Amino acid sequence: MSTAITMPQLGESVTQGTVARWYKQPGDLVQKYEPLLDVVTDKVDTEVPAPVSGRLLDILVPVGQTVLVGTVLAHIGDGDSEIVTPPAAPERRFLSPVVARMLEVHQIDPDQLVGTGQGGRITKRDVLAFLEQRDQGVADPAPAPDLASTPPPQPAVGDLVPLSPMRQAIAAHMEHSVRSAPQATTIFEVDLSRVVQHRNANQAAFAAQGVRLTYTAYFFQAAVVGLQSVRQLNARFSPEGIVYAPHMHLGMAVALDDGLLVPVVRHAEEKNLLGLARAINDLSVRARSRRLLPDETQGGTFTITNHGSTGSLLATPIIAHPQAGILGIGAITKRPVVVTHEGQDVLAIKPMCYLALTFDHRVLDGAQGDAFLMVVKRFLEAYA
Repeated sequence: MSTAITMPQLGESVTQGTVARWYKQPGDLVQKYEPLLDVVTDKVDTEVPAPVSGRLLDILVPVGQTVLVGTVLAHIGDGDSEIVTPPAAPERRFLSPVVARMLEVHQIDPDQLVGTGQGGRITKRDVLAFLEQRDQGVADPAPAPDLASTPPPQPAVGDLVPLSPMRQAIAAHMEHSVRSAPQATTIFEVDLSRVVQHRNANQAAFAAQGVRLTYTAYFFQAAVVGLQSVRQLNARFSPEGIVYAPHMHLGMAVALDDGLLVPVVRHAEEKNLLGLARAINDLSVRARSRRLLPDETQGGTFTITNHGSTGSLLATPIIAHPQAGILGIGAITKRPVVVTHEGQDVLAIKPMCYLALTFDHRVLDGAQGDAFLMVVKRFLEAYA
């Protein structure tokens, strides 16, 4: 008797997952609820426990492979069950992105080619030579090189590091966003003197309630006010029209050593500064420790990225498609600015910050984007 381990449904909108790690190998004993494997789905690492105790009989899906929800990944049986040794997978030939694309475009089976690159790898030159022969009516592949007369292969320039499942997901999402939506960015400058004063006066009170008060909470609060004024930014494009979201679920970009996660603060419009700060603290801590639930990165309607936390002054962030906008927060720096004092223009040192809004030009125009930033700017500069 054996139990099938399947790819779990990790979130309402999740349809597939990637095996990131196996904690056990065929033949190992497993206890119920003991970690069995890690699954990456939509950039979230999720630990999958063993549903039963027994012996891991086989592994059907190796690390790095993406499969649909419900796919059988492995089997766990009792101690007397036969251990199944899966057949050796056929050797996979390395193909660079350029070569893989050429083979796909010209409908060439890589097994038809003899690679002359390092370790028998197929190079761009091999593909071009094959195409030239095929165009001339030569059906047979090029003969294998004479190893005796072939000089030793030279080391490849640069090291190839395979993409992690998270990096693959980020790459796919960003490419899809840029290809799907015409994006434009508008930038405003904001004086954060009032915000800095308020934070300095209230940090201790927030800390007494176990909440760290960061500037991010103020920007979330300002974004809510801006989205209430310019509803197009809390919407998405569809061929039939603009779909307006009924609530404000604000994504928060959290940088990791190997990628990026975007947990979502749900119903941000219902939270005050304390509630926003508490939600931001909780999600950012769990994002960095990889303890987010898959659903906590789903359903965002607008995103905020604080690229200034690493010292960046300006950026042009890419929207998280199908959202219509993303707000980038630059570093807060003290700069001399011209202010009017008693009817005279004078220089003053102010904590200044650049706000960059990237928006889907199908959903709104620059005037609406500027209107949003103006509302955000006025809210922050008059904060009390």
